[in-house]
Amino acid sequence: MNKTPRIRIPSEVRTYVFQRDKYQCQSCGKTTLETDLTIDHIIPLSLSGRNDLSNLQTLCASCNQQKTNHIDPRFRCHFDV
Repeated sequence: MNKTPRIRIPSEVRTYVFQRDKYQCQSCGKTTLETDLTIDHIIPLSLSGRNDLSNLQTLCASCNQQKTNHIDPRFRCHFDV
């Protein structure tokens, strides 16, 4: 299994993902008014995740830290892992 190299997510892509996810954490539902939001890979790069829009989601810093390099079980059924 080859790890996908980490690249910096361009600001235009970050803005698109935040808008698509309505500036809301996709795990706990907190909004940008309640917490700091980050962009996260649904399938981590360490598990052969890709650097494309379909693999990016908005998470709050707390949920992102808890997820670490695991796959959120809510998304497991959408991916072949």
